[in-house]
Amino acid sequence: MKRPIYLDYNATTPVDERVLARMMPFFTEHYGNASSKGHALGWAAEEAVAQAREAVAALLRAEAGDVVFTSGATEAINTAIKGVAGAYARRGRHLVTVQTEHKAVLDTCRALERQGFDVTYLPVQADGRLDPAVLDAALTDATILVAVMWANNETGVLQPIPELAALARAREILFMTDATQAVGKVPVDVSHADVLTCSAHKIYGPKGVGALYLRRRNPRVRLVPLMDGGGQEHGLRGGTLNVPGIVGMGAALEVARAALPEEAGYLETLRNRFEAALSDRLPDVQVNGQAAPRLPQTANITFHGVEAARLVLALRDLAVSTGSACSSGNNRPSHVLKAMGLSDAEAVATIRFSLGRFTTPEEIDYASDHVVAAVEHLRKQTAFATSESVP
Repeated sequence: MKRPIYLDYNATTPVDERVLARMMPFFTEHYGNASSKGHALGWAAEEAVAQAREAVAALLRAEAGDVVFTSGATEAINTAIKGVAGAYARRGRHLVTVQTEHKAVLDTCRALERQGFDVTYLPVQADGRLDPAVLDAALTDATILVAVMWANNETGVLQPIPELAALARAREILFMTDATQAVGKVPVDVSHADVLTCSAHKIYGPKGVGALYLRRRNPRVRLVPLMDGGGQEHGLRGGTLNVPGIVGMGAALEVARAALPEEAGYLETLRNRFEAALSDRLPDVQVNGQAAPRLPQTANITFHGVEAARLVLALRDLAVSTGSACSSGNNRPSHVLKAMGLSDAEAVATIRFSLGRFTTPEEIDYASDHVVAAVEHLRKQTAFATSESVP
């Protein structure tokens, strides 16, 4: 068994060998610029990009012309939110999002607040889900965009996207969803969104490439471009296309589309096995978001009385996370868990375990044994230190 055992797939995934094989020729043999229209190398690159666009659209149940390639989900999110704000500012300057969104959404919204836009950050219920009635009450005549993530990156909780999107659509308000964690893990259908973002490296593709879906009719979404220069990607993202990365993203989504139902069932079985082992063998363990629909491979677990940072250090044979990879170095309680009602002490006693395509039952059994032993050891240390300090 290879160690450390990787249980941080929500942070990033290894590139699938099938994906890498598709990418390699575009580094060496087919290295043309997709914008070079006058020779065969450029045509080959352009065709490869077109095929990848079709693959992304197929998984999202979109049309190829609706897909814009970016450098990743963060760029796609910035392009979407800032682009909508710029294009629709005359109609209104109010945006609605959720307190548990990824920092890429929250920080982009805060940047718009500094420019004079009004943003409402909606609370969630204890299970991490947004009550549609709360969203409905927040919408005004000035609202131009609602942004709700499909699946939470820390807890795996799935939002009721069809219901939320219907409320926005009834008011002719654009609905955007960050589907970065959902794509390839659960069925994602863009019929419920006007704008959708995703990234390749969360689904066994390369880092540095993502996609932005924009509805072209009923309604046609307009954006002010974030990047100018060259007119690539329908004029929305100037710059030379990352052909190997785009090919890799297309291949990754092709694999995911074929594997999704079987893989989701397999990972849910492993996750449930892992959660049950910890809950059965350790007291004071809490699985966050367990009452809500979740991604099949995400377990967000609070070990009461144990500092997560110390536990991570003790789990040297496991690669795990205390939360979002983008925020793991700030040592602050997770904003997601705080929004779900956890105290600071509970939030900093929480670890995210995220499984993936290459996780095995043997690894899950080893990991559960390792976690149980580490938690018991740290709790004994804490109890001893407390007894020693009492006069």
